[in-house]
Amino acid sequence: MGKLVVLMITAFVDMVGLLMIIPLLPFYAKHLGANGFVVGLLVSSFAIAQLITAPMWGRLSDRYGRRPALLVGLSASAIAYVVFGFANALWLLFLSRLVQGAGGGTVSVIQAYVADALRPEDRAKGLGWLSAATNAGVALGPLFGSFASHWQRSGPGLLAAALCVCNIVFAFFFLSESRDMVEAKAVGRKQIRSRDAVLRVVTHSGEAPSRLIWIYAIAMGAFTGANSMLALFLSVRFGVTENTIGFFYAYIGTMSVLTRAVILGWAVDKYGEARLSRFGSALLAVGLAAIAFMHPLKDPATLAHTLRLSVRFVGILPYLPLAIAVALLPLGTAFTFPCVTALLSRVIPSSDRGLYMGVQQTFGGTARSLFPILAGIAFDRFVELPFLVSAGLVAGTIYLGLGMEENIRAKPSTEAAPAA
Repeated sequence: MGKLVVLMITAFVDMVGLLMIIPLLPFYAKHLGANGFVVGLLVSSFAIAQLITAPMWGRLSDRYGRRPALLVGLSASAIAYVVFGFANALWLLFLSRLVQGAGGGTVSVIQAYVADALRPEDRAKGLGWLSAATNAGVALGPLFGSFASHWQRSGPGLLAAALCVCNIVFAFFFLSESRDMVEAKAVGRKQIRSRDAVLRVVTHSGEAPSRLIWIYAIAMGAFTGANSMLALFLSVRFGVTENTIGFFYAYIGTMSVLTRAVILGWAVDKYGEARLSRFGSALLAVGLAAIAFMHPLKDPATLAHTLRLSVRFVGILPYLPLAIAVALLPLGTAFTFPCVTALLSRVIPSSDRGLYMGVQQTFGGTARSLFPILAGIAFDRFVELPFLVSAGLVAGTIYLGLGMEENIRAKPSTEAAPAA
């Protein structure tokens, strides 16, 4: 548990820096002449770089350890934030995203790190706690970014870079290696090549690991595509600006933290990862579809009077339906992604855990590369379309998860929990 706490702190600080930048990215790009398609391409550039590097990071972490790979990834983020801070052209924004994406392949390393440190039955809860820490960063990062943007245009990027350097120092001194490297080097069986693992997901799609990777990729891609257009959608429908978008992301982050820290562990114990992941997909699909139909409530003063609400609620009422719909997104993602990743860690051997976590990020990265571009094209035509299509795709993943309980029962894990 001690390793998990240190990793949670590292992930939290990293996410604060990242979310100082993400909500501002569409507005910065728009000021430099970008349309919806270019914004989608900009968001995808991170995933493209991550797509290329994720299996490499996973295999290198299996061979040389999780800690070195994480430190390299954090260093890449620091460089990317400095480039973002001084970006005065679209190509510099793209460069920033590509550099960070290349180091961002370490997401798979973080997931493998948690799987190393916890018993199989505790992994979904551990990943949930890790997600809670990152979503606390989601809640605070946008507020810091909005504040720094009032200081000067380069403020958010430079502040994020400074936080990242502090995080590197902290991780260097306090984050210990989770993998037994003596044991890892002594493993006698031939390791699977990254290319073979990727091809197996395509050619053996009915196997449990392949199905889980497809669920993750489709749901993550659909969510990312819709989320990449959320700031522009809120700007069109609700008049949100770069100075106020931080409050919406803070709300989503707060909901995510509460769900993953308070509800997820109880829900996993009661329903199991497989069943809970399907329920999460259903919530996510409903939330995405509902956002497409959101408009500010008209005449909130009359409505408040009808409902006998205090006058102080008049300013909140226009956003109340939107708040309810948006709340389903963190609920859905909190139940879906940690459970799917935990299930994947239980159906693959520990010697290939980093590799398959990397393959999961490869497929997820492919989806995150394509969906924002497609969502941007769709948004330029009908602002509702990205959310409706994404909802349909997420709903379709429920079918892929049917019967997953039998695969887990058929392959009980014998792994013991490592010492914390």
